[in-house]
Amino acid sequence: MADIIEITDFDAPQLDIYARLTENQLLNRHEPEKGIFIAESPKVIERALDAGYEPLSFLAEERLTRQEGETKELLERCVGIPVYAAKYELLTGLTGFGLTRGMLCAMRRPPLPSPGEVCRGAHRIAVLERVVNPTNVGAIIRSAAALGIDGVLLTSDCSNPLYRRAIRVSMGTVFQVPWTFFPEDWGWPEGGMQFLRDLGFATAAMALREDTVSIEDPHLLGEERLAVILGTEGDGLADGTIADCDYTVRIPMSHGVDSLNVAAASAVAFWQLCREGKKGEKESI
Repeated sequence: MADIIEITDFDAPQLDIYARLTENQLLNRHEPEKGIFIAESPKVIERALDAGYEPLSFLAEERLTRQEGETKELLERCVGIPVYAAKYELLTGLTGFGLTRGMLCAMRRPPLPSPGEVCRGAHRIAVLERVVNPTNVGAIIRSAAALGIDGVLLTSDCSNPLYRRAIRVSMGTVFQVPWTFFPEDWGWPEGGMQFLRDLGFATAAMALREDTVSIEDPHLLGEERLAVILGTEGDGLADGTIADCDYTVRIPMSHGVDSLNVAAASAVAFWQLCREGKKGEKESI
């Protein structure tokens, strides 16, 4: 049975982790083994549990803990984990609680896999360079999950996919698609690009350049292993990154539009560049 603890005071210390600690404090860079993240909504929490993430505590609307439904089902999976329950009127003092469908969960950040583990067996991966907006990171990973990308690698200056907003925007797909950061001491793009080359990946820079190939180019689509590289909001990829890539790829535009938001561009690129792999999977079934 769930261990339900009623909270009546917004300043209760049990709420610090949900209401008052910053993302960087939750991340705990000095002691990463103690890092925590917050998952919002029953569906997202369920995906995290299914992926093996460890819950530390729940915060739920009091009435939902007494009703049949997805909240009760989740709590029954986590016997012995404290469940802090409060009336909705108190919980609305928490930023964003109204978007959570009545439930938050604090979870332990697991050790990240190595880039080699993320790329093992992969045919299509995404590489994010300095994508600093957590909304964009979450949206890109959601597109990666939906459209056939096998894994995601991020440069060390990207926003963390386990930031609360990134998790929310991804709808929990950050728990389903393998991802990790390039080690800082590898250097980017030099060390990261060499790693990709050593694994046999061709590299495709998504960039607004005239000297590009079509996203429908048959040689590009026919690459056995392909890394799709996307750059920061606004400025896009660094010149040195583009120069190091095997292909520079541009999405054709209409009506004088010169570019798409990086998350929107990722969805278009993933759909097009994963299609050949999807066809092969369907034929083999």
